[in-house]
Amino acid sequence: MGKENFVEQIADIEADFPRWYTDVVLKTELVDYGPVKGTMVIRPYGYAVWENIQAELDSRFKATGHKNAYFPLLIPMSYFTKEAEHVEGFAPEVAVVTRAGGEELAEPLAIRPTSETIIGTMYSRWLQSWRDLPIKINQWCNVMRWEKTTRPFLRTSEFLWQEGHTAHATEEEAMAETMQMLGVYKEFAENVLAIPVICGRKTEKEKFAGAVATFGMEAMMKDGKSLQAGTSHYLGQNFSKSFEIRYLDKDGSQKYAYTSSWGVSTRLIGALIMAHGDSRGLVLPPKVAPVQAVIIPIAAKKGGVVEKCLEVKAELEKMSVRVEFDSSDASPGWKFNEWEMKGVPVRIEIGPRDIENGKAAIFRRDTLVKEEYPLGGIGETVLSLLSAIQKDMLEAARKRRDGRIVCADDLDGINDGVEKGNFVKAGWCGCRECEDKVKAVTAATARVFAEGETAEKCAVCGKKAEHVVIFARAY
Repeated sequence: MGKENFVEQIADIEADFPRWYTDVVLKTELVDYGPVKGTMVIRPYGYAVWENIQAELDSRFKATGHKNAYFPLLIPMSYFTKEAEHVEGFAPEVAVVTRAGGEELAEPLAIRPTSETIIGTMYSRWLQSWRDLPIKINQWCNVMRWEKTTRPFLRTSEFLWQEGHTAHATEEEAMAETMQMLGVYKEFAENVLAIPVICGRKTEKEKFAGAVATFGMEAMMKDGKSLQAGTSHYLGQNFSKSFEIRYLDKDGSQKYAYTSSWGVSTRLIGALIMAHGDSRGLVLPPKVAPVQAVIIPIAAKKGGVVEKCLEVKAELEKMSVRVEFDSSDASPGWKFNEWEMKGVPVRIEIGPRDIENGKAAIFRRDTLVKEEYPLGGIGETVLSLLSAIQKDMLEAARKRRDGRIVCADDLDGINDGVEKGNFVKAGWCGCRECEDKVKAVTAATARVFAEGETAEKCAVCGKKAEHVVIFARAY
């Protein structure tokens, strides 16, 4: 199959970004649609990306003193009524089990949309004394939110995630936890996913239901829209008072704990696709790529080619490179297209001439540049290239994002900015009416406050600005 015909299987990224996205996730075998509307089956290639994300994050969570646990999928509906703002925020998305074992249940059970309620209930049992604090637990699990409009990874009725839940003696400790984990997410996004992010506090309208304050991590996709890639919530004593999470303090008095929660999900895979992908398909940063290097034999039937490929594969495996040798019967050109579409960072081509010259052709997926390198010491060469690709992908994404952040003084300016695929910084007076008007007129929402920046007037009403907000259209 010719290269042009193969690439035509993917929609034009410039002409139809949503279709391009769907084509990429299906044709690279990241996911398939599940039988229930809004669900997805994560295929082995996609799940391998998730496993690499999990491993990187899990090591960071444990390094900051968190331990993993698991809590039930089914939650009594009565738990949701204890925190009024929380139940109101999640009510439309909750899937409810009313029958089991052939009988009506005495109390309906919610399939968790998030776990603050069940975890709060357990913390109220486990927390007795100040000596039990802090409690720092993380859970890797699935959750269900009955979404009306779905798209694989970005918004599905069931998805995988992690949710951290902590309890502390003081407001200062809980807030420090909230900000520390936001920092962990930011470092991970930039150094592992190669996605530059903007972190900041959310407006009251955009915050998590039941939180005192929500802090978000916003990433720019190639179409200029924002993707909320992670959140960290300071919950104050809202859930503690609802679920009786209290303890006996050193002074002999009963006190309510201060809590936090934070999470990221398989939505990060969607972020990877849309932040780095191109007309040929995926472009994966080496740290999460299921296959970091693929070896393609040229004229494989000629003596010594397969043996040399296997020799190089063994050398790379010793250096812990995730490597594949494509020994299939397909033509080299078809293999090139296949592995480019799958976003493999490095492709190594080895043929009789290469062996004779003691060299191999190495192709970089991020830059589409192919160069010759000595076969001797090829393991070190590949490690060096993978490191360079990881760094260069972040810098390219940062440069692209920074070139698409603009300022606006009025509503027309905000609209013009987001129409052109930008993040727009604008002054805001702080009133909900002006925030709602921005969304109604421009289809953009307040993503996060631009920390430390000031403006003279609100871009909507012209009154004194209390904040500078980053507005963008979002997934």
